[in-house]
Amino acid sequence: MEAIQIQTSSKNYEVFVGEGIRNEISTFLSNHFPNLTRILIITDETVGKIHLDKLVPLLSGWDPVVFTAPSGEKAKTFEVYYDALSNALENRLDRKSVILAFGGGAVGDLSGFVAASFMRGIPFIQVPTTILAHDSAVGGKVAINHPLGKNMIGAFHQPEAVFYDLELLNTLPEHEIRSGFAEVIKHALIYDVNFYEWLKTDIRHLDSLPTEQLFDSLSKGIKIKNEFVSKDEKETGIRAYLNFGHTLGHAIESEMGYGNFTHGEAVMIGMIFALKLSKDVLGFSFNTEEFINWIQKLGYQTEIPSHLSPERLLTKMKSDKKSAGGAVIFVLLEEIGKPKLQELSDDFLLGKIKSF
Repeated sequence: MEAIQIQTSSKNYEVFVGEGIRNEISTFLSNHFPNLTRILIITDETVGKIHLDKLVPLLSGWDPVVFTAPSGEKAKTFEVYYDALSNALENRLDRKSVILAFGGGAVGDLSGFVAASFMRGIPFIQVPTTILAHDSAVGGKVAINHPLGKNMIGAFHQPEAVFYDLELLNTLPEHEIRSGFAEVIKHALIYDVNFYEWLKTDIRHLDSLPTEQLFDSLSKGIKIKNEFVSKDEKETGIRAYLNFGHTLGHAIESEMGYGNFTHGEAVMIGMIFALKLSKDVLGFSFNTEEFINWIQKLGYQTEIPSHLSPERLLTKMKSDKKSAGGAVIFVLLEEIGKPKLQELSDDFLLGKIKSF
């Protein structure tokens, strides 16, 4: 087990990583919330069927309530958000209640936004069940989607703690492993060349990651995320670097229909695009072909789905949260570990999307 300290301007908390770490949640609740009234577990249909019986008995002293959302990005709609708030009200949660987010990134985003807005903010704890959530569960960005953009309606609301139980990752299908591991690769590219070289050398397949490799990769990714979040909680500066690959990635997700293409796999295509832009715009010295060959062996798609319109992708990128005044701002790399925000013109980007 490892306890990783997350430090932000509004709150400091710990991410507990290890096998069986969920067994420590009840002790944490007793110690930190001696007057705890109710617990609301927010999960989704997939995680609920597979893992809920591993969590609920641990909290029997509080008789937890369970709200089950649809799986994946379908959890992040206004309708599901409203239903979750209604559930909290019907079960008489109050300001001394706690919400547990039990699932992947979508459940974490939904749960955090419910917690942030219910009675103007109550505590919540992240209990991630996916690799992708090593990124989304840390840092306090919580949101739901809008048809015009991903994560456009939300808040900054830090969890009280994150309990990252590696035993809960054993049932992940390979496409979800790929989705999550894309964010690990992103963390290496924007921060640590040695971490990137280790990944490229040691990670040769994703269908059966040894626990030690998984533990090391996720712990390192969480620590890198803290380096940005601790200095820029509300994303007014360097935290935006964590969006490397996300400008095009989010546009692909939106155009494909949320839930029809995994977040990490869309971001991986976005990262390849950003790496090529970095070479063209900033003179980044990087072997993109070697990178593409490596990730193809890991099972990633490396091209934009052919039926998507470049013009529509550009329109979606112009509504990205990093855009300003309608101009698209990309996270590019001057070198591995040295990201930079770069404004790019519509005509330039449209030409690059078409050639890509």
